[in-house]
Amino acid sequence: MPTALVTGATGLLGHHVVERLRRDGWAVRAFVREPARAGALSRAGVELATGDTLEPSGFARAARGCDVVFHTAAAVTPSGGWDAFRKPNIEGTRNAISAAAAAKARLVHVSSVAVYGGAARYRESGAKTDEESSLAPLGDNAFYARSKRESEALVLAAHAAGRVWATAVRPCVIYGTHDRQFVPRLARLLQRGFVPLVGGGRSTLAVVHAANVADGMVRAAATDAAGGRAYNLANDFDVTVEQFFRLGCAGLGVRMHKVPVPRGLARAGLGVFQLVAPLLFGTRYNAVGSASLDFISRDNPFSSERARRELGWAPPVRHETGVPDAFRWWALHH
Repeated sequence: MPTALVTGATGLLGHHVVERLRRDGWAVRAFVREPARAGALSRAGVELATGDTLEPSGFARAARGCDVVFHTAAAVTPSGGWDAFRKPNIEGTRNAISAAAAAKARLVHVSSVAVYGGAARYRESGAKTDEESSLAPLGDNAFYARSKRESEALVLAAHAAGRVWATAVRPCVIYGTHDRQFVPRLARLLQRGFVPLVGGGRSTLAVVHAANVADGMVRAAATDAAGGRAYNLANDFDVTVEQFFRLGCAGLGVRMHKVPVPRGLARAGLGVFQLVAPLLFGTRYNAVGSASLDFISRDNPFSSERARRELGWAPPVRHETGVPDAFRWWALHH
């Protein structure tokens, strides 16, 4: 029976990775800072290892005896400047590399499509952004993207140097049960019933279900050729903005009333979009920033064909069930 260490196991993606591993028969160890908040994991038969990803010796102890380290822990929307992202995302990943290397374990690192930059992901030719696409320069304040690009580079460099077998996955916006960010913000908008739809809501969203990311991660860990590679896990199924909102409303038990918003008016930064953007993204994007508007008005720009081809990525959760389940879970637990 293989053994896995999962960082960030109490978070959205970590929860689904743990669930998938247990279903596949793995022995699972969760690396947690506060065991008192991880009671559900303990009751489910998951071993708890107490520590912090910023403390190297504790991380190394937790990884001892493990076959794979699944590194999902990250700061996505912390308050503060660059240091609030650098420490957990870069230094934490540096410690994950050392811990996996000491344990002679494989390392599966969660990166992000943020590494591609903002507008650059939407290519003039209409071609999809894949793992061969160049990485655009990042703005000074693109703290999350910078931290993810640098941490992924550390992982792939460690593999190239022979320190550790490692691979990286690049999800887009992740949703699912146990979501504390995207679904809660969107649910607060949808529960009102009146839903603004930019351009009719016909564009496809760059979203992926957490269970489907977990599927790709477990497959990557078991694929020898994945070492030193990065994989987009960024479009499990095509779902339009209107479909996603309608399925979310179904999960909340709310009837959806569409409020059409012409794309031109939204791009001009009028009041409706200024209301919607913070609800969708919180402080991660400027309220009228082009990145957040592009997200809900332009088609998902990514390709995940490499993961399908090389890993046999087979997303198990379709949006028709995954979206309502996520919003139903929020309604029961928020």
